Amino acid sequence: MSTPTNSPQERLVSPNFITDVIDADVQSGRVTQVVTRFPPEPNGYLHLGHTYASFLDFQLAKDYGGRYHLRLDDTNPEGESEEYAQGIARDLRWLGWDWGEHLYYASDYFEQYYAYAQELIQKGLAYVDSVSGEEMARLRGTVDTPGTPSPYRERSVEENLDLFRRMRAGEFPDGAHVLRAKIDLASPNFKLRDPVLYRILRAHHYRQGDAWCIYPLYDFQHPLQDAIEGVTHSLCSLEFVDNRAIYDWLMEHLFANRPRPHQYEFGRRALEYTVVSKRKLRKLVEGGHVSGWDDPRMPTIAALRRRGVTPEAVRRFAAGIGVSRTNRTVDIAVLEHAIRDDLNTRAPRVMAVLRPLRVVIENLPEGDGQKVSLPYWPHDVIKESPDGLVALPSGERVPPEQAVRFARLTREVFIEQEDFALTPSPGFKRLSPGGRVRLRGAGVIECQEVIQDDAGEVNELRCTLLPETENAKGVIHWVSASQALRAEFRLYDRLFTVPSPEEGASDIEPQDGEISDASLGPVDTDFLAYLNPDSLHILHGFVESSVLHDPMDTRYQFERTGYFWRDPTENVQRPSGAPLVFNRIITLRDSKPREESAPDSKNRNSRSERTRPPQPASAGAAPLLTPQQQAIYSAWRERGTGDAEALVLAREATLAAWLEEAAVHASVSVGILAGWVVNELGSALRDGSNRISPAALAQLVARLQDQTITARIAKEVLAQAQLSGEDPVQIVEREGRRTVSDRATLMAVVDRVMADSPDKVQAYRSGRTGLIGFFTGQVMRATGGQADPQRVAELLHEKLDT
Repeated sequence: MSTPTNSPQERLVSPNFITDVIDADVQSGRVTQVVTRFPPEPNGYLHLGHTYASFLDFQLAKDYGGRYHLRLDDTNPEGESEEYAQGIARDLRWLGWDWGEHLYYASDYFEQYYAYAQELIQKGLAYVDSVSGEEMARLRGTVDTPGTPSPYRERSVEENLDLFRRMRAGEFPDGAHVLRAKIDLASPNFKLRDPVLYRILRAHHYRQGDAWCIYPLYDFQHPLQDAIEGVTHSLCSLEFVDNRAIYDWLMEHLFANRPRPHQYEFGRRALEYTVVSKRKLRKLVEGGHVSGWDDPRMPTIAALRRRGVTPEAVRRFAAGIGVSRTNRTVDIAVLEHAIRDDLNTRAPRVMAVLRPLRVVIENLPEGDGQKVSLPYWPHDVIKESPDGLVALPSGERVPPEQAVRFARLTREVFIEQEDFALTPSPGFKRLSPGGRVRLRGAGVIECQEVIQDDAGEVNELRCTLLPETENAKGVIHWVSASQALRAEFRLYDRLFTVPSPEEGASDIEPQDGEISDASLGPVDTDFLAYLNPDSLHILHGFVESSVLHDPMDTRYQFERTGYFWRDPTENVQRPSGAPLVFNRIITLRDSKPREESAPDSKNRNSRSERTRPPQPASAGAAPLLTPQQQAIYSAWRERGTGDAEALVLAREATLAAWLEEAAVHASVSVGILAGWVVNELGSALRDGSNRISPAALAQLVARLQDQTITARIAKEVLAQAQLSGEDPVQIVEREGRRTVSDRATLMAVVDRVMADSPDKVQAYRSGRTGLIGFFTGQVMRATGGQADPQRVAELLHEKLDT
């Protein structure tokens, strides 16, 4: 019997309803080896949603000492290619998944699928239907009425076999016939109303060429391949919950009395400010809104890799968002925290000036200047070992000389334009006329003279170097004008301006493999209206020369600026003498990038370059709104709604009317309610699937406002209520979902979290205060998201700061 490779406390996937199922299967002996599979369709590149799904499949198998398959579900020749297949494998290897010899293609089983289809026909369980697609849809009936049998439903076994074989032989045009299962036209589950199993489609297959002109649909092919390959636990996203009935029907009739897989559904994870539909991502690429699938603004794995995010950070993100039976939208701060937490220990600190302002230090001579020693980790404790090596924050041990680098303080240096102000605001702690500032590791300078051009732009500062003992207001970074390297800095920001740019949940493909059914319809392009015109800024400046001696994949923290690395594509192809190209991986903290808040616009020169992706005619707030909509927008803003919410409400009368009704029942402000209506219920209200009443939402948000529940609880309960139709407040009461704020209860959790991570406690107390986010996340996870975040912060500081 297969046993877990790790104890429950050490498993890579936190305990959840799926691990409960697997535990029971292993203990009962139903399963002797856990086998999972990740089955993407090769019609695009993988994105962050696929990361979460592949993490579950791979890590669960690893936790239980099982086997993991990578399967390319290539049964729809339209849009699939070898490029995408290879890209998927490359991305998954980068993430760290190793499937060994277990790489499979659905197209390798075409003959077996065909044989199983004939077996169903011979058993009287499938028939060839010849009605049009429109007529087939009509005959399926409605929610209130059962389906009507097709006039071809009672064809004989012989006739069906003959027609099906002739379909394969290519005797009929596309759309002339389909093969349907004969199940139950009166079933309340529409998936069982004689689903289509095969269709005629003349399209060149990237692996099979033109050998086939009929192709199986997902609901037929996928369960069969699971069974053929010995998969034990077929994990898929919640969209397939109704499809499970077909899955079980096929297993019952084709794999009776044989080992068979079982399907289990988990809630999908969407991410704020992101689209997770490959068709929409393809629209961005084909429309020229981004430079390609690996454009660092895209949410694809290829884009994250090119941007400089590490696979460890992506795995940490996937592990931290939890497994549940409900769909959730993950706060983008969760991903950003995982990236920063990973980079904080691995990224050496160096200096780069993105918007250079020349400074002449007049009391320094011309020449090579003064040699300055600068530590790579100036704020972290670096311990010396008995063997003479030093331990870096990452745990790596290196010779002492590798923990520092050298620079030259020359007569001319560059500083950031924003580190100088002609008329400084109160509290400004950088350089100003007559003022002093400390250059990182190099001494104090005092500004004696400001050189301006005819337009009033500051071009140069004349300064004097003072003794180290002199006082200064602050510390700024710098680079030598003669020895620094020219560099291009690409500052990437979120690709969309609103948290939920996708207009319809029905256009979001499942994350474990895509439905190869043309009925999905066209791509909704409204999401393009939310493209961020400032998602990329290109600046030209300088970086200290020490980077030239580092491996090209080194991630840096450019002091006071952000995390960067050299773009692997641009720098490999870089002509001799061209500037180095650096991508900003992420800012130092969750706030607006520094370049958007310069203290004095007159201090900014014109050498920076802004790059904007091509925009549709409707992009931007003004073209989006008619005069009438503008009036509605202004009215909502006056009532306290946010800008993004007001824009949506001005365009969508259905959401606005629903919010008005909720406001009647609410004891909270309209502004607070608007965020929940637009961001949490918007998709369901648009497609008619909403099962929450306005009064119920108002009561739930009231619970949030009086701190009875947390925002995380509110979102989870809403998702649960959408599935069950139950009042969300009743779910809160029944499940006892409450904000945990009791000091003794939370302190016990805090003590346990600290006891489990003594190394991080020591690191925090040694100055790495950014780890407060790690401890907060661990406490929130341990309490199922029910802990009062403010109370948690207070208790953590009380314990950690002592």
